[in-house]
Amino acid sequence: MGSSESQRGGLGRSSPDEGGELVDADVERVAGAERHAPVGGLLGGGVDRAGGGRAQHALHRCAVEDLDLEGVTGGELRIDGTLINRLPPKDRDIAMVFQSYALYPHMNVGDNLRFTLKLAQTPKAEIESAIARAAEILGLSDLMERYPRELSGGQRQRVAMGRALVREPKVFLFDEPLSNLDAKLRVQMRAEIKSLHQRLATTTIYVTHDQVEAMTMADKIVVMRDGRVEQMGSPLELYDEPDNIFVAGFIGSPAMNFLEGRCVDRQFVTTGGTSLPAPFSSAEARTYGVRPEHIMLSETGLPARIVMLEPTGSETVATLELGSHLVNALFRERMPQKVGDAITVSIAPDRVALFNEDGNRIRNHDMHVAMAGLSDRLAVQETHL
Repeated sequence: MGSSESQRGGLGRSSPDEGGELVDADVERVAGAERHAPVGGLLGGGVDRAGGGRAQHALHRCAVEDLDLEGVTGGELRIDGTLINRLPPKDRDIAMVFQSYALYPHMNVGDNLRFTLKLAQTPKAEIESAIARAAEILGLSDLMERYPRELSGGQRQRVAMGRALVREPKVFLFDEPLSNLDAKLRVQMRAEIKSLHQRLATTTIYVTHDQVEAMTMADKIVVMRDGRVEQMGSPLELYDEPDNIFVAGFIGSPAMNFLEGRCVDRQFVTTGGTSLPAPFSSAEARTYGVRPEHIMLSETGLPARIVMLEPTGSETVATLELGSHLVNALFRERMPQKVGDAITVSIAPDRVALFNEDGNRIRNHDMHVAMAGLSDRLAVQETHL
């Protein structure tokens, strides 16, 4: 879908066959953010480069800001079919989990979970039932009398999630909830959030700068740059079929290799004079993109020299000198070769991406359309001769 498309619908817990979406109200300032969120799905929304901040801006306006203060410049924000442009934040039925746990330090775990329900004057029996269910789901049942200072980082994050969970909202908004945790705990909590989502099937929007979190957790990902939607799709769609250089370089680790040059027949000749196999020939091609795992060891092919090896046990990341260029390759097998050794590699042309001068992906379909248009013009010219 192009970034200028506008769709209408509902977002929330509807039947699986119904459409759902989040339409950003701040159209002028967060361009291209008019997007569908999958009903009951986990949307890796606002995946943006570090320090971008525009993704948070768009989603915070949807969730917590009074849209009437600045005025809605255009578009509609609907949740489960209900227009909420003019609804106060407390009535939008969105529960947020922040990067900061935002727990009340003078309250124990149980009271932190009860707090928002008490404010809503929920009957006591319903409150106790809700927090018991949340505590069981999140593994907090034995921690209800503890205070935040007595909890680990992961336990505090689970309490913050529980406080959102007891509200039974139509939409969860997670704003970088794992960024304060160490690497091991991030992996654990990532699995817990995904498991929680699968159990509840509540529409969830997850803001992150970590593409690994987005790839492993989301049903759909929205990649943003400076507040603009670059591409939206499933994790594997974005990985296999990036629309432009930004998305191709952002999704995937190690990142895609990019080499500058031009196509000559079915070869891409780099600025350093290295000829590489291309999926098709295009006069518009200026950048050659290949992912590290698509550079393979072979008996015949392209000569290369190993500059650096980074073995992890299950795989090896190798920095190779390919002609006058340095590229990263990812080998699944153990490598007996050492730094400085000469090797031969091959690249499967069908796994290569070509990009034009503007950084946009050139697809074989585009070439067929262009050639068809050229044939039509030539035919018209011939009729006038």
